[in-house]
Amino acid sequence: MRILGIDPGLQTTGFGVIDMEGQRLSYVASGTIRTNKMELGDLPGRLKVLFDGISEVAARYQPEVASVEIVFVNVNPQSTLLLGQARGAALTALVNANLAVSEYTALQMKKAVVGHGRAAKSQIQEMVKRLLQLPGLPGTDAADALGLAITHAHAAAAMGLMAKSTDLRRKQHAMYRGGRVY
Repeated sequence: MRILGIDPGLQTTGFGVIDMEGQRLSYVASGTIRTNKMELGDLPGRLKVLFDGISEVAARYQPEVASVEIVFVNVNPQSTLLLGQARGAALTALVNANLAVSEYTALQMKKAVVGHGRAAKSQIQEMVKRLLQLPGLPGTDAADALGLAITHAHAAAAMGLMAKSTDLRRKQHAMYRGGRVY
C-alpha cells in the first residue's frame, strides 16, 4: 500500500510518500510546497498553489490512501482560521484525486513515531530517518508528513484487524454535539 502524508500549512505544506509491504515501510518521496514567496494578502492564490501542488504529488506518486494532520486551535484565532483554510485546500485536493483520507492529531503522530506526545521536531526527524532508513534528516515539515504516513501505516493494520472481527461504522464524535461525523 502506498500512503501519502500531508502536514498542512499556509506558508509551507509538507508531504511524504511511503510504501508499506506487510510490516516493512520504505521511503518513496518527500518535500514541501511553499507559498511564502507570494504576497501575504493573496489567500486565494496561495490556496490554489497548495491545491495544485498536492494534486501534482498525488498524480505523480499514485498513493492509495492519504493521511492529514488535524488542525489544533492556536491562541490566535486568525492563525487557526488561515491554517484551517490551508488544510481545506489539502483535503479538497486529496478527495479530488479520489483518495481515502484519514486524519490524525500531532499527538497521535508523535506517539506513533517517537513513543510520546511531547516529542520535539528534531526527535520526529531522527525517528523518521531511522524508521525509513534515510541517509539524512528530512526537513521538519516533510518529517511530520512522513510521520503521518507512518502513523497511518500502523493504524491501518490495526483497523484492518478490527474490521475483520467487528462491524466498523461511522460514529459521531463526542466533542461535537450533533456535528462532526467520522
